[in-house]
Amino acid sequence: MRVGIVGVGHVGLPTAAALAHIGHDVVAMDSDSEKIESLDAGEMPFYEEGMDVLVAEGISTGRLKFTTEIAELVSDAEVVFICVGTPPRSSGEANLLAVEQAAEAVASMATSDLVLVGKSTVPAGTGDRLLRALEHYKVAAKLSVVSNPEFLREGRAIHDSLHPSRILVGSDSPHALATMRRLYEPLLEGGAEWIQTDIRTAELAKHASNAFLSLKISFANAMARVCELAGADVTLVADAMGADPRIGRAFLNAGLGYGGYCFPKDLTAFHRLAGSLGYDFRLLEEVAQINDEAVSSVFKKIEEIMWNLEQKKIALLGLSFKPGTDDTRLSPALVLAEKLIAAGANVVGYDPQANENARRDLPSLKIADTVGEALEGAHCMVIATEWPEFRSLNLAGAAAVMTFSTIVDARNLLDPEAAVAAGFSYFP
Repeated sequence: MRVGIVGVGHVGLPTAAALAHIGHDVVAMDSDSEKIESLDAGEMPFYEEGMDVLVAEGISTGRLKFTTEIAELVSDAEVVFICVGTPPRSSGEANLLAVEQAAEAVASMATSDLVLVGKSTVPAGTGDRLLRALEHYKVAAKLSVVSNPEFLREGRAIHDSLHPSRILVGSDSPHALATMRRLYEPLLEGGAEWIQTDIRTAELAKHASNAFLSLKISFANAMARVCELAGADVTLVADAMGADPRIGRAFLNAGLGYGGYCFPKDLTAFHRLAGSLGYDFRLLEEVAQINDEAVSSVFKKIEEIMWNLEQKKIALLGLSFKPGTDDTRLSPALVLAEKLIAAGANVVGYDPQANENARRDLPSLKIADTVGEALEGAHCMVIATEWPEFRSLNLAGAAAVMTFSTIVDARNLLDPEAAVAAGFSYFP
């Protein structure tokens, strides 16, 4: 099938590469000409494990092309995905201007019937409003609207694109549903579950999923506080809970809380949506509040351990909001760094992939090129992002070069007994 993708960000680019990989002819469009030129040259605009290989494959086979022209994207396309950002307004509601503009641009260029697919996270009712808006555009072709939310995890986006647990498609059009099923047939044959709904249900399911995952993370962090007061091990508590198949172990890791571009804005937008419908979804406010408290709790712990933060060197290991990505947007690690710097600490950060983004987002943060450089002379090592390479640190070697042998493991990544055996004072 001929497929168009509007937007080559964290959703659009993995989607484009995956669809090309399973045999479709994909044209991905973005208004950022520098980004398109870089992609044509094989340079990725952001880090995502395995994406460079999949994009290179698509380009070499001729199945994946990039453009800045909407007309080239729409030409002969059967399906066009809208994968643009929906940033929050000052009110917390999602700003859907880019979605509307993309839909209007596609509609104005369409010369044959096509399926217009919303991949961006949007409030329930957006697809219906889009259908009404299309009636006002001068459209020479028939356009069907579909909601097909993405459930990609940054850091695992390529894997999730090629091996989805489910494919959720919302539409009232039999033609659109049949087209989408044909598009995803290779993934369905691979075991992905097909879930078919109306547009509003699909849109709401995406928000509900992100809200529930946020809730699990905040529950784990609230449990961490209780465990600390009770003298219990929160990791073992989570293991015991997660062994129950009704609960599951995923997203029960206590630590600095969630961050990134999606969960914070989607949780707020969902809360605003519920309020606009007449329901005060108070639980979501508590989820956000507990998440905010997670960073403050770790900061207070470091402050108490160090007694005086002024002129103390803090080695902050991990700067991205999660492992597997270079995304530092709303990263809890950077929020913590900012608090430590404001308290007078000399904070030196290191991340396997996110150093440059962290330097851009928090210029006052010193960046080390290696873990060793960050640890040299440090009074405290803080594990802020659970990158696998930090799990295999040479702890004895680290203790030898640090001023104080202190670890604050804000992600519960390390083996406490191994840390103590290496000479560290270990604080989960």
